[in-house]
Amino acid sequence: MKLTVNGHEAYAYTGGRPLDTTLPCLVLLHGALNDHSVWTLLARWFAHHGHAVLAPDLPGHGRSAGRPLESVEALGAWVWQLLDAAGFAPDAQAALVGHSMGSLIALEAAAQAPQRARALGLVATAFPMKVSEQLLGTAREQPGRAIAMVNSFSFGGIAAKPSYPGPGAWLQGGELALKHRIQSRQGGLNLFEHDFRLCDSYARGLEAAAQVRCPTQLILGERDQMTAPKQTTALQAAFSAVPRVQRLNAGHSLMAEAPDAMLRALRELLGA
Repeated sequence: MKLTVNGHEAYAYTGGRPLDTTLPCLVLLHGALNDHSVWTLLARWFAHHGHAVLAPDLPGHGRSAGRPLESVEALGAWVWQLLDAAGFAPDAQAALVGHSMGSLIALEAAAQAPQRARALGLVATAFPMKVSEQLLGTAREQPGRAIAMVNSFSFGGIAAKPSYPGPGAWLQGGELALKHRIQSRQGGLNLFEHDFRLCDSYARGLEAAAQVRCPTQLILGERDQMTAPKQTTALQAAFSAVPRVQRLNAGHSLMAEAPDAMLRALRELLGA
């Protein structure tokens, strides 16, 4: 569906069902140089099992218009503005789930409005989510090469079992094509460098975690080379209530590489 948020058109995938704002809301937030399509399986399952699902393309990504926002804090506020634009009540709660950069946005949104966050799922997260100067430099000067590097680091193995997206699907090739497509749609802006600098510069993670009041779950890849599980130690300790932690047999791209385990983990978080 298409919405207008802050004067710009925003696209959100609803899992193949019309959005029903009387149902419990689930927001799925993608990571750097991605779009809503990384959530297809999970969005469809929850939309067909009693949830109102919004898997948006972030501003300046995919089908959403406007310039990319300049901070994780601004994107956290944008999440609640999206719900308002979709017709949810001003005090409506939502479960927030984010992957990688999206996990920082979900965390920030839950901290900005703790009374509205029903549950929080942080997928392939880390804090601080620092990016090496070498990678940032390559992203600036040779974005195609940097995209290929990151794509090779995002998977823990060559292929996943044939479940989703289906037998014969090439996970690495599919994600590489997605990144190039998202990058090419921004014209003169290097969206790859922009997104990685957003992750690198976010400094409020521990403060935000301390403000969260809802059940929280970290879903981490055992073989994640981008956001290694050990990088969550300080973040876990910052929450007022100890979060549940699940480690899946996958790399950074958990939704593609471990789709069934991801679905089970989110069903547990949401009591679905």
